[in-house]
Amino acid sequence: MTTTQSTAPPRTPDDTRRLRACLGNFLTGVTVVTCRRGPEVHGITVNSFTSVSLDPPLVLVGLDRRSRAAGHLASGPYAINFLTEQQRELALHFAGRPMPGPVRWTTDADGTPLLAGTLGHLVCRPWRHYDGGDHLLLVGAVTGFEAHGGRPLAFFRGAFPELAAQDTGASWSGSLDDPATPQPIAAFHQPTREGHA
Repeated sequence: MTTTQSTAPPRTPDDTRRLRACLGNFLTGVTVVTCRRGPEVHGITVNSFTSVSLDPPLVLVGLDRRSRAAGHLASGPYAINFLTEQQRELALHFAGRPMPGPVRWTTDADGTPLLAGTLGHLVCRPWRHYDGGDHLLLVGAVTGFEAHGGRPLAFFRGAFPELAAQDTGASWSGSLDDPATPQPIAAFHQPTREGHA
């Protein structure tokens, strides 16, 4: 069986801007991917992140193939740090806008650099990488993880919106899955004989 690869029509700069604005309507979390290569510690802000598999445990980040980070992640262990809503300056710092104060670091038992005060982190080793056009899709095998809790930093339409102050449970209203007020489950249809309503 042979397959053919289709090519997309050429895009103008205006097409690219409009596509980027459209994609910005998808709300994401914010991560900073960190690693140590030799004596240097590196980090890059990434919102192109997703879980892939639980068995084996795999996650994916998409990085511009021209970035130094794309090469770093393919060559050794790294960590994916989930930022809290108080860490906007940290997200901007690793996106190229240095913050005034120092970055607070910690490490795991193997010396992989982690950011302090995050929601949690995943420690990964390179597993596979794939062509993603102007990006590389880097799949990592999760070798360690920890969750600390807190409220996430969100990214939407080029900004960091604040989430609702507190979950009031209204989103469960009328749902059979509401954990606060379980509903009795009743059959929607009475049993019928085959072929009869």
